[in-house]
Amino acid sequence: MYNYLKRTIDFSLAIVSLVLLSPLFLMISILIKIESKGPIFFTQKRAGQDGRLFTIYKFRSMRIDTPNVATDKLGDPSEYVTRVGRFIRKTSLDELPQLINILRGDMSFVGPRPALFNQYELIEERQRQGIHRIKPGLTGYAQIMGRDYICDEQKVAYDRFYLEHMSLSLDFKILFLTFFKVMNAENVKG
Repeated sequence: MYNYLKRTIDFSLAIVSLVLLSPLFLMISILIKIESKGPIFFTQKRAGQDGRLFTIYKFRSMRIDTPNVATDKLGDPSEYVTRVGRFIRKTSLDELPQLINILRGDMSFVGPRPALFNQYELIEERQRQGIHRIKPGLTGYAQIMGRDYICDEQKVAYDRFYLEHMSLSLDFKILFLTFFKVMNAENVKG
């Protein structure tokens, strides 16, 4: 019952959010195109539910000549981030296109953040702990407990806690706390 309700809420909330936020989507898209050449969206393969790879969508925050993090040495990544990119990262607006992933069923509003396809140790530990069975989320328990400032071991521990305590009330608590942490730009690396 929980999974059915969660999917219904995810789908409905994603549609409403996309409609209400469409002016913001348009504004961010225009600013990205004005500042730099290239696509509006950044896509990347991520590990999803049961380890299946899916394409995640984000607003592009870096120049198009940025080396591929998975295969190249990036050096100082901040030198590739655009001015608009800095702002949308700090405010987490770069994550908004993941509403499309939620509509498609790749993600949920709440769950473990999807690992990069090459974060082998994190993926392996999540599989060992059974966390891979959960649909990844736009936000999750690890995000409200430290986000960019916790190690993979801590992320897995928080993901495990979520797995063991999943409920709509916990999901709403995480969404509520995420909103306030994003508004305060808490636990976000530049």
